[in-house]
Amino acid sequence: MRIDLHTHSTASDGTDSPAGLVRAAADAGLDVVALTDHDTTRGHAEALAALPEGLTLVTGAELSCRYDGISMHMLAYLFDPEEPALLAERELVRDDRVPRAQGMIAKLNGLGVPVTWEQVARIAGDGSVGRPHIATALIELGVVETVNDAFTREWLADGGRAHMTKHETDPFEAIRLIKGAGGVAVFAHPAASKRGRTVPESAIAELAEAGLDGIEVDHMDHDPDIRARLRGLAKELGLLVTGSSDYHGSRKSCVPGEFTTDPEVYGEITRRATGAFPVPGAGGA
Repeated sequence: MRIDLHTHSTASDGTDSPAGLVRAAADAGLDVVALTDHDTTRGHAEALAALPEGLTLVTGAELSCRYDGISMHMLAYLFDPEEPALLAERELVRDDRVPRAQGMIAKLNGLGVPVTWEQVARIAGDGSVGRPHIATALIELGVVETVNDAFTREWLADGGRAHMTKHETDPFEAIRLIKGAGGVAVFAHPAASKRGRTVPESAIAELAEAGLDGIEVDHMDHDPDIRARLRGLAKELGLLVTGSSDYHGSRKSCVPGEFTTDPEVYGEITRRATGAFPVPGAGGA
């Protein structure tokens, strides 16, 4: 089985529609794909309706969190999307994205970059607006060549000249909310230092004690040495190890299934979840 547990659609900052994403996953030879848009589940219904035969969908979301001033992301799998406490927190985070983006645009204008809210809103479409949409605007304006070039301290990275913080959930609260909604919590790309500061390994140990289920080890932002270190840490802490592409369509260079999760780990995730269950495709539109 080929299992990719981290992808994004136009419901957040990917470039494939949810229907297009599941078709791309099937074309890539995946057996299981998780749709984990940022702080939203709005793409799930479309993805389920279009799910090709032979592909199973894991519903999820990537929650924006902050630990001791450091931004981090928590992958939530197979939770009840209507559970009130987690739903309210997702809405709070999502609602803060617009004023944050507008503030970053104002900072960019102050740096002489003629980006506009109208341009960024057009790029975001119906998705939850975020830094990748602003990065795409910078590409359109010829300021940078790639999205990764925009995620530097010169521009949009944490602490960068045009960066602004947004409401982000305490990760210990995120774990509590995910568990309360019957879900499984996995720390996404914990050592992706290119994105900014990362939390110390001691924090991962604290999160494990608080109920964290796993860490995403095999990821494009982790080199082989980092993956080996994280795999050892996961074994020491009794955490599940996942792998995934973090696919964003054309916004990033990765492809579906670039990294995958072991079937036994996937089985354990499904056994732990009580809020929702993987859905096998029956041949969607």
